[in-house]
Amino acid sequence: MALCKRQNSAKQTEDIRPPKPLFRMEFAELIKTPRVDGVVLHRPFMPTVEGTLCLTGHHLILSSRQDNTEELWLLHSNIDSIEKRFVGSLGTIIVKCKDLRIIQLDIPGMEECLNIASSIEALSTLDSVSLMYPFFYRPMFEVIEDGWNLFLPEQAFKHIEAVTDEWRLSSVNKDFAVCPTYPQLVIVPKDIDDDTLRKVATFRHGGRFPVLSYYHKKNGMVMMRAGQPLTGTNGRRCKEDEKLINATLRAGKRGYIIDTRTINVAQQAKARAGGFEQEANYPQWRRIHKAIERSNILQESLIKLVEACNDQSHSMDRWLSKLEASNWQTHVKEILTTACLAAQCIDREGASVLVHGTEGTDSTLQVTSLAQIILDPGCRTIRGFQALVEREWLQAGHPFQQRCAQSAYSMGKPRWEAPIFLLFLDCVWQILRQFPCSFQFNEHFLVLLFEHAYASQFGTFMGNNAAERLKLKLSQKTVSLWSWVNRPQEMERFLNPLYEPNSLVIWPSVAPQSLQLWEGVFLRWNRSSKCLEEAYEEMLHIIEYNKELQNKVNALRKQVAQLETEDSLLDTP
Repeated sequence: MALCKRQNSAKQTEDIRPPKPLFRMEFAELIKTPRVDGVVLHRPFMPTVEGTLCLTGHHLILSSRQDNTEELWLLHSNIDSIEKRFVGSLGTIIVKCKDLRIIQLDIPGMEECLNIASSIEALSTLDSVSLMYPFFYRPMFEVIEDGWNLFLPEQAFKHIEAVTDEWRLSSVNKDFAVCPTYPQLVIVPKDIDDDTLRKVATFRHGGRFPVLSYYHKKNGMVMMRAGQPLTGTNGRRCKEDEKLINATLRAGKRGYIIDTRTINVAQQAKARAGGFEQEANYPQWRRIHKAIERSNILQESLIKLVEACNDQSHSMDRWLSKLEASNWQTHVKEILTTACLAAQCIDREGASVLVHGTEGTDSTLQVTSLAQIILDPGCRTIRGFQALVEREWLQAGHPFQQRCAQSAYSMGKPRWEAPIFLLFLDCVWQILRQFPCSFQFNEHFLVLLFEHAYASQFGTFMGNNAAERLKLKLSQKTVSLWSWVNRPQEMERFLNPLYEPNSLVIWPSVAPQSLQLWEGVFLRWNRSSKCLEEAYEEMLHIIEYNKELQNKVNALRKQVAQLETEDSLLDTP
């Protein structure tokens, strides 16, 4: 069992709050009542607090003069939806958060309650990106390492260049001229020139031509990712595309194309000018179809899962039927199964792999990043995992701004929202739970990434791709999450005390019995964490005691060796 001490969100952010509440003219007309006294706060498994509620441009703050009570600092961007209730002159606002928390505010006075509710609704749904909190946030800590410069494509290429000369770093996408969702620098086969890449881009969805995702040092096999080919109903062909992906094959070797859609969905895509690779044009490649669901299905699944987890009926049949009906664990299983398949093709079959779905920005990235967790021990370190998220999610064009705009409590009809990244983190947690000593980071680090993907003071997850982040000047105007995480005093909280470096490939079980509900995310606000915290503390104590015993054993061995040496000297005539 992978244990991780749950830490209170208020404590986590003590040193990353703003020095004072920010209030700008843009927000003035949205805040009808900036302050109300005598507000009572109810939170799961925490004492009731009475205090003063204040609204700023970006935060809902409740502070109390009671001793030993923590302030509530809640980002408006973390609010998914609110509900209003009234009993006489007393109003109640139920605040449902994107991190799945539910808090209750009892507000004296109907007018004050209505004004607060109206203000929260307006401030939590701001359309202007420039008004979002990361642009206003000023860190209270010294930035030792600038996270914006830690994981650049040039640095990733240096690792490839050190082990092979078969790839090159191309600037064909300079100014995002070829593909708007790729970074400006991409790694491609050395023998393929930029003109060929431009032609291939016209044949792939969104211009997402095949690029290198992972190089397996053990046998030189590679994993690439792309958008779907635009074959259409007429079976359009692109010889440059065939040349590009064939350039990754060794002599006499075959490759695998893993399409994350079912064959029926892929066939239907032809009617919309999409499609898949025809066997006749790609004879050296075997195509395998998997069944990872589309974004709208996944969003519905998350909503149903959270509804099941919040069900207080205490009926076992109802709980199990609701959990099954959500299909969440089925999605986790399918994604992990596909990632294991990609890893197996590379490591055991000795074959290169091309992964794509439709756009190449959702299920494709889930598969390529999880396959690397399985294959590459470097990705299981805390820095390596950060680099993976940067390379395979942020730089690869996963649309975080769209996918994480709403969470499980949103009242509106989903547009682009989907828990793609959360599902990836869930899959990582499943592997971490099965291999608790093979990861340098703990569960708390995964939960942190989930929280910051949906609402953050940092600019890391803003925008939908590298082009948008450059246009918004995020690296100049906002702070990177990695700048905070990588400070020694912070990183210590994210380290796994059981970690022992493991250079081997790890093969997770995807049997239904092996997969569990991620309680650290989906049940953390529904039950007390006291027992888990006590178990975690006991585990740390045992680990520390074991180290002490090991040191004593080593010291005694040295004494024995020294005594044996002295004896042999005495015995010498």
